[in-house]
Amino acid sequence: MSWKDTALGRSIVGKKHVRTPEERALVRRLDIVFMGFGFASQVIKYLDQTNINNAYISGMKEDLGLFGNELNLFTTFFNIGYILMLIPSQIIMTYVRPSIWLSGMEVGWGILTGLFATVHSANQVYALRFFVGLLEAGCWPGMMTLFMYWYTPTEIAKRMAIYHSARECGAMMSGALQVAILHTLDGAKGIAGWRWLFVVNSLMTVVLGVIGFFAIPDSPNDPNPLAKWLSKDQAQLANKRLDQYGRARPGKITLASAKRSLSKWIVWFIPLLFWCAGLAVAGNSFFGVFLKSLKDTQGKPIWSVDAANSIPIGASAVTVVTLWVWGTISDVFQIRWQLLAFESLVAAIPGIIMTIWTRQPLTTPLSAAYASYFISFMCGGGSVLLLSWASDLLPDDPDSRSFIVSICVTGIYSIQTGAQVGMWPAKDAPYFRAGWPTSLAFSFAHGILVLILRYLDVRYLRPKKADQESSTTVVESSASNEQLDTPTNEKTSAEVKSA
Repeated sequence: MSWKDTALGRSIVGKKHVRTPEERALVRRLDIVFMGFGFASQVIKYLDQTNINNAYISGMKEDLGLFGNELNLFTTFFNIGYILMLIPSQIIMTYVRPSIWLSGMEVGWGILTGLFATVHSANQVYALRFFVGLLEAGCWPGMMTLFMYWYTPTEIAKRMAIYHSARECGAMMSGALQVAILHTLDGAKGIAGWRWLFVVNSLMTVVLGVIGFFAIPDSPNDPNPLAKWLSKDQAQLANKRLDQYGRARPGKITLASAKRSLSKWIVWFIPLLFWCAGLAVAGNSFFGVFLKSLKDTQGKPIWSVDAANSIPIGASAVTVVTLWVWGTISDVFQIRWQLLAFESLVAAIPGIIMTIWTRQPLTTPLSAAYASYFISFMCGGGSVLLLSWASDLLPDDPDSRSFIVSICVTGIYSIQTGAQVGMWPAKDAPYFRAGWPTSLAFSFAHGILVLILRYLDVRYLRPKKADQESSTTVVESSASNEQLDTPTNEKTSAEVKSA
């Protein structure tokens, strides 16, 4: 018996979308752009967003006299700018071509990143962080929205996962780049190594932003005229793919369509899931700070600056592998909620261990804390799986999908901005006694909400969608019958007249 005749084989083959040679050529081109340019852009974005942490533990703290919670405030000011632009950016992107809007903002924040090399006070950093956050806001949600425009349900999760993994690749590169700069450029032309980091990031960002004007394809029904890699026939094929899966073509978001989308319960329920998933693993961002703050019995640092920058690279690699595996499994087997529920259970493990370790550090092995951080890095795929699921749940409503993406990110940044100082204050490192119990609670809440959404999907959304499809079929059938009847009636009239 062939493996295709088994239950496993039938589940794979039955759900697999068989592409024509023309489709395969289209998907290859889309992958080159989204997995090439898009991936590189996300890596650079993450570098520009988080290099402040590497700079902080590599000399910036001492050079600028940062001995309070300035690091938390750097993130706070970035988040404020980011939050203010998230939803407006998604709306603007329906009026201004994504290739122009997203690329223009990337060039802008690249220039601002270079100015960090000139700062001499925390107040200057606050101002720059705010404006960089303002300009970076549209990148991730904008690209995720474009994925929903171009890819089918059997393709989207894996591509989103690869794109999202660029954040971790950026984290890996940031640590490795900082180590390299400290050993090669530190002191060159009288400039500290952490300042060189911003200069190098700035140059890479501006160059990539210019490429974006020619690389980003915009939408299938209104492709980018500068994207010469995409032919008219391929754009038409992309539209046919959308029709095949009941995907409505994107249009301009108006006040009426915004009110309609924002009145739907699912537009708010999915972000609630997203926020819980993000807060369940919020401690990941402070792994480097955790390492640098560890002291031995004599009060000396356990890890050097190089080690504090290098060790998180391995943790980020765990997230990259997990994302790719989860995304591939999700597309092949067409499962979303099952993986989300499983991930919430995994996220609870470090929450439990770290809650114990932070209260009993002398009796709980430090190795348990190290293991907890690495386990938590296995739980970075929740956002990708959730947005893939949202795309499946709302195939005919691109406006609601756009709002879901922007509300998801707006909410998580808003919550982190308000709660970060209380949950993860840098001065409380390495223990973060408030952060870990809170993360544990959110991991359990995430799992419960996943099951609730699954129930609502089966109980309400699917029957409603089936009724709509049935009604559409009846209307189309009636229209077809009318068209067939008309010539017959005309012929009969002509025969009567002749008679």
